Amino acid sequence: MGKDDGSPDFLKPIWELFASVRLTVVVLFSLAATSIIGTLIPQNETPAAYVQAYGEFVYRVFYILDIFDMYHSWWFQFLLVMLAANVVVCSIDRLSSTWKIIFVKNPSFNLSRFQRQPNREKFSPGRLPNDFQNTLTGIISKRFNFHRVDENDTGYLIFAEKGRLTRLGVYSVHLSVLILLIGGVIGSLFGFEGFVNIPEGQSVDSVRLRFNGQIKPLGFSIRCDDFDVQFYDTGAPKEFRSRLTIIENGKPVFEKDIIVNDPLRYKGINIFQSSYGAMSANGATLQFKSTATGLVYAVPVTVGQPASIPENGGEILITAFREAFNFKGRNIGEIFLGKLSPKNGPSTDIVLPLRFPEFDKMRKGQWMISVSDPKYRYYTGLQVTDDPSVWIVYMGFIIMIIGCFVTFFTAHQSICIEVVSKGGRSTVWVSGIANKNKLGMDRKVQQLSGELARLAGDTAEA
Repeated sequence: MGKDDGSPDFLKPIWELFASVRLTVVVLFSLAATSIIGTLIPQNETPAAYVQAYGEFVYRVFYILDIFDMYHSWWFQFLLVMLAANVVVCSIDRLSSTWKIIFVKNPSFNLSRFQRQPNREKFSPGRLPNDFQNTLTGIISKRFNFHRVDENDTGYLIFAEKGRLTRLGVYSVHLSVLILLIGGVIGSLFGFEGFVNIPEGQSVDSVRLRFNGQIKPLGFSIRCDDFDVQFYDTGAPKEFRSRLTIIENGKPVFEKDIIVNDPLRYKGINIFQSSYGAMSANGATLQFKSTATGLVYAVPVTVGQPASIPENGGEILITAFREAFNFKGRNIGEIFLGKLSPKNGPSTDIVLPLRFPEFDKMRKGQWMISVSDPKYRYYTGLQVTDDPSVWIVYMGFIIMIIGCFVTFFTAHQSICIEVVSKGGRSTVWVSGIANKNKLGMDRKVQQLSGELARLAGDTAEA
């Protein structure tokens, strides 16, 4: 569509608006500015956090403008549509003239344009033009995709060109931008990002979405079979690993150990290791110290499972774990609760604090019991994402890289070799035109002229 395409007059200003570079600059500047705002203002936080940070009035203004979820707002999507329309119209507006240059069987050459080129080189072979015509055309045919010989009264002209398709490089970049925009919209509308915490030995079949807090069913279950964390000597976590099993229709279908940056992928959904946390302890090692002999025995125990007391003294059952416990108005921290059942004697409830190993000494029993090496249960924190546009985005980036390479590193090049016969001598002029990288074209003309002069038998430099 152009200015003389017969379209109604009222459409021409609209077309010219979307075909202008100014609109491109304005839209790109607006997208950049809003992206900065989206970086400075945290997205998708709770209303209470925003009110506390900005106050109620600013919160209401930002809420109306969708600042807190701006990448999904109507006005941000409108800017993307404007950019896409601008790219499409700019491409169409300039494609018709480019199309005629690229897809023409017999291109036209303007001799006067070549004669005005500053890179025009000259040499004299000292032979008649027809004597070395085949030599010139042979070299040109090997280096250029198209060549033509035009005879005239004084000699002949050889026109040649290559790289017509390189003019499509900029349109490849435009196409890649459109593909990336389409991929972004598809990912925004149909993809999701959520988080879930799974305790060891348990499974979930849904996640909580990051942007709106809604629950998203997955269509399958994720079970955490085991979680392991390793620490540096400083106490900082070195590596945490989750052993996950995907369960579908009640049957395990896929298993994998995941660590940070090594996710599990299943049916297009990515499951990343994100965080972890400690839950209640479900076991420990109990130290039984005989008050009579001083002998110490270590007995591993699990919450809810009875264990034997040393020296055939009965059994002990750890009934629960508490993260805090008050004793005489003072918090003594984490404890295990248990029931001690001696072989000879009544059962006794016991409290075993982790921070006070000799606490059980106050009971004055046959054994003083203390806790060591508690076995904590952990939960794994997973980030679960689904982006159906990932391959579209990859394709867009590949096309953009190819388009940028073609646009900046290749050119449409045309060569003119003018051979003139006068007084029994031949004079040859070589000149070239390129739509970009003029300096490179000048060097190419100089090198080609020198090579042709040697092959044609140059006898005198004009």
